[in-house]
Amino acid sequence: MELKDKFGRKISYLRLAVTDRCNLRCKYCMPAQGIAIVPRKELLTYKEMYRIVRVLSELGVNKVRLTGGEPFVRKNFIHLLESLSFNNKLDQINITTNGALITNYISKLESLNINTINLSLDSLQKNKFAEITRRDVFEEVYKTLIALENSNLTVKVNMVVQSGVNTNEITDFIELSKTKNIAVRFIEEMPFNGKGQRHIKEVWNYNKILHHIQNYYPKVVSVKTEKTSTSHMYKIPDYKGTFGIIPAFTRTICNDCNRIRITATGMFKNCLFDGGVFNVRDFIRNGASDNDLKNLFIETVQGKPKNGFIAELNRTSKVSESMSTIGG
Repeated sequence: MELKDKFGRKISYLRLAVTDRCNLRCKYCMPAQGIAIVPRKELLTYKEMYRIVRVLSELGVNKVRLTGGEPFVRKNFIHLLESLSFNNKLDQINITTNGALITNYISKLESLNINTINLSLDSLQKNKFAEITRRDVFEEVYKTLIALENSNLTVKVNMVVQSGVNTNEITDFIELSKTKNIAVRFIEEMPFNGKGQRHIKEVWNYNKILHHIQNYYPKVVSVKTEKTSTSHMYKIPDYKGTFGIIPAFTRTICNDCNRIRITATGMFKNCLFDGGVFNVRDFIRNGASDNDLKNLFIETVQGKPKNGFIAELNRTSKVSESMSTIGG
């Protein structure tokens, strides 16, 4: 048995949110007052998460990304990583983090064979970083970046390109890749901020970001990636690292999608832009067996939409929930 949708796409990648809580308040992710966090008993337990990943791995899911909120906010997150590291069907265990809390855990992450750390960093300027995140922790996050680069972990730096906010720093981020073996990725801004798409005068989509970069770096070359990659990757000749652009909002990467999502409260999502399909937490707590779970996952993936536009069209509510609720 394996997970395949009706378009023949093999599902091999799970994005699992371990919490909806976060220590930052990024403007593109949630309102200033934060979001209404759910009671802890409504969150999936680590035992439930482990079981979900194990069952999915038996159906061919070999890559899991742990997200939040901020995963390191949740107590004993390392214990979940330890348990997942014993699953020999997983080829990759990756983490998305804002980096403010993980410096002391880096050597532990190396010992657990964690593959990739995606570090969210939207400005290299201390004051602007504080403006975007509503928190003054830039120095700690930048210290994390340096420590990660000196580790044996693969490092990706994610910058959400925000019109009128940080577009003047795009080239500064590319310069990070000159001497650092990292992949900088520029992500289109999305409406998952708890309020919905904000009004912007200038739309910074994939094409605009790329043309902006090419104006500064005319010799930029394309880098071949896996068919299912979420980013289009590029390189400046003689630069140590790479950079990529993730068309998260224009959604030109949907055709080869191999991903599913499960939120911190157990909501199964076939697509970032759908409203959620069913709650796997409730299914487990009502006594579902592993075979029940497998059959449900197989059946549910059949409903995976062809792309994010169709997923959004089929929603009963507009796209406005916080990314912290969904899982980054």
